[in-house]
Amino acid sequence: MLSPHEIATLLLIQRTPFQVEALGEDTVRLLHEQLVEIERLATGRALPRLTSRGREMLRRLDAFSKLQALSHDEPSERNA
Repeated sequence: MLSPHEIATLLLIQRTPFQVEALGEDTVRLLHEQLVEIERLATGRALPRLTSRGREMLRRLDAFSKLQALSHDEPSERNA
């Protein structure tokens, strides 16, 4: 199971990979889980990238979040 920090790191890698430390503690854990990989740029800089498994994890988290939001909205709609 991923920690909140690891999930946040996964989201940052998706949106702004240049802002994430490639060998930071959370990134290394995501590497171990095969959710990210490290790309070496021509400049020599290491850049974290999502793997297909990482993209799928974020897709599922997004779907779960939307489902949770809908289920929280339903009771108030029934009482209206």
